[in-house]
Amino acid sequence: MVTTTSRLHTEDLDLAYGPLTVVKGLSVRIPEGKVTMIVGTNACGKSTLLRGLARLLAPAAGGVYLDGKSISSLRSKDVATMLGLLPQSPTAPEGITVADLVGRGRYPHQGMFRRWTSQDDDAVARAMAATDTAGLASRPVDELSGGQRQRVWIAMALAQRTRLLLLDEPTTFLDICHQVEVLDLLADLNRGDGTTVVIVLHDLNLAARYGDHLIAMKDGRIAAEGEPAGVLTAELVEDVFGLPCRIITDPVSGTPMVVPVGRHRTTPTT
Repeated sequence: MVTTTSRLHTEDLDLAYGPLTVVKGLSVRIPEGKVTMIVGTNACGKSTLLRGLARLLAPAAGGVYLDGKSISSLRSKDVATMLGLLPQSPTAPEGITVADLVGRGRYPHQGMFRRWTSQDDDAVARAMAATDTAGLASRPVDELSGGQRQRVWIAMALAQRTRLLLLDEPTTFLDICHQVEVLDLLADLNRGDGTTVVIVLHDLNLAARYGDHLIAMKDGRIAAEGEPAGVLTAELVEDVFGLPCRIITDPVSGTPMVVPVGRHRTTPTT
């Protein structure tokens, strides 16, 4: 049971694509000021839930609430100033440069009487420095490697400067070094600014290391949620992922670590 405050929550939420209901009767509160990791198998509803939380997918039943108001009743621009999103496989306009794309993260803060300011310049510069993309500023996004593009998209989300940040598989296309760098960056953002971060992630060990709160999904519902040490058990992993495993302690972070038990393994020598 989550006892911390929450700006973002759902009540009896159903999310569907046409006649197919993917998320079913889901009620969840995103803990304020924490890093929440959503884990589960492919097609379990993780990304669909994130799309619902970001107002990209309207509820088929129930609701999503931001600061106590139905997110469906809020203006898109108002939502964008409070909540940032990095979706799966985003696409950039052809020929756009890195600096221009990252700058688009500031668009929600513009308006009829609010033009680009030094504050916007600072937000873009900080986001690019944090993601190590400043050296790419003048390059077209479509000329970058997959890993470089992913870091640029994360920079755009950071430039938005919201107190809630939702990311769908932000480590896709990244090698292990850059995966850790990105998650370190998001952890720094959370610990430094108190930003609430919600991440859909496949890697259970990284989810346990970087997450304060884990939500494990199965068949569109929550199988378990809470602190990693209480959620990530051998029984849970086998139930949700169908994977026999052992849970040991991560020697670096002290968090749970999943060690799969495959059919082919070497028996330790004594």
